[in-house]
Amino acid sequence: MTGILMTQVSTPIIGQAAWLLGKIMDGIYRVMDLIGIHNLGVCIILLTIVIYTLLMPLTIKQQKFSKMSAAMNPELQKVQQKYKGKNDQASMQKMQEETQLVYEKYGVSPTGGCLSMFIQFPILWAMYYVIRNIPAYVGQVKAVYAPLLTSIMAQDGWQKVMEKIGEAKPILMSASKYDYSDKNVLIDVLYKFQTSTWETLGKKLPDLQPTIDSTVDTLKSMNNFLGLNIAETPMNLISNGVKAGAWGIVIMAVLIPVLSGLSQYLSVKLSQQTTAVTNNPQADQMASTMKTMNVTLPLVSVFMCFTLPTGLGIYWVASAVVRMVQQFFINKHLNKIPMDELIKENMEKAAEKRKNKNEVDASNVNKMAHKNVKNIHEPVRTAAQTKELEEKLEEAKKKNENAKAGSLADKANLVKRFNEGNK
Repeated sequence: MTGILMTQVSTPIIGQAAWLLGKIMDGIYRVMDLIGIHNLGVCIILLTIVIYTLLMPLTIKQQKFSKMSAAMNPELQKVQQKYKGKNDQASMQKMQEETQLVYEKYGVSPTGGCLSMFIQFPILWAMYYVIRNIPAYVGQVKAVYAPLLTSIMAQDGWQKVMEKIGEAKPILMSASKYDYSDKNVLIDVLYKFQTSTWETLGKKLPDLQPTIDSTVDTLKSMNNFLGLNIAETPMNLISNGVKAGAWGIVIMAVLIPVLSGLSQYLSVKLSQQTTAVTNNPQADQMASTMKTMNVTLPLVSVFMCFTLPTGLGIYWVASAVVRMVQQFFINKHLNKIPMDELIKENMEKAAEKRKNKNEVDASNVNKMAHKNVKNIHEPVRTAAQTKELEEKLEEAKKKNENAKAGSLADKANLVKRFNEGNK
């Protein structure tokens, strides 16, 4: 079985999004390389800024929906009150129709706000895979492992050594599930190495110690962010820091998960400043679900940050900070726009969409009409087909002329002669 990391994630939609984000990250790293910066922590932050900047139109749309909900709420409440206690099918259908008319009046969709978030979800999930497995997407990072990989595979019994190391913590990649003869799998394994794992590899394959030291030094330079190795987990950094008495590293390692949860919570609170209750079951159920996720995810991220590579924690902190900055300016911008103007803009956009839809429908009708007219035209025949048809008609004519007296064909001939006589 080939490695699932270095071959990149293959999940539909998320896999394609990860491939695209990987290309962007690879491009960012190449540009940084031109100016002499080889730091993956900085690269992660820049990638986060680029992605959230590209997603900003969806964020604005989501916040506009939240603000519009406040204006629609009184009318939605009237519809709810009108059909309160009426549970028959006809009343429920009318209530849904009138509710939909309110949304159409303001030019919005009941699922407009949540839809923007669901569109963003595959992109942000793809970001997780890219940052979790940087060598799979950034060619220059993958190339760092090449000399060591070549040296390892030149050693006798190297595969059993790598399989034994890979089965243990923190790698946990069993040889029963991964093919250790695959170079991509080996890079997967090496990318998950931490301080203790490198020491184990040096003891198992002592002839490779100079190459191991050279590779580790290069990776430390690339992975060093504020004194932390972003390839290692905060839990491992804390453990090693306590043993070495490096309390600065311990404090920084603790701060990453804490800042991740805190920054995400503050980002959620800021985004909910424009959120309103709609009293529409469909919209409110989705909004309630998203609200629950927004409260629980920051707590989950704190726990996960302790056990996942520090680079992911940096991404979560950076993404929350970028969202907060965006949200501040978006809220400031939307607060300057009068509600009447916002409603007018939405209604104009909705009218334009309906107009375009009607034009497309009319165009389709015209095409079908034209197509049907074409279908009744006589088909174009070749000379041979025309001659054959004339011969058949002549043969049929002779048979009709010699028709048996009293037959249908004989009566048709009588009618034909009568008409010709009148002429």
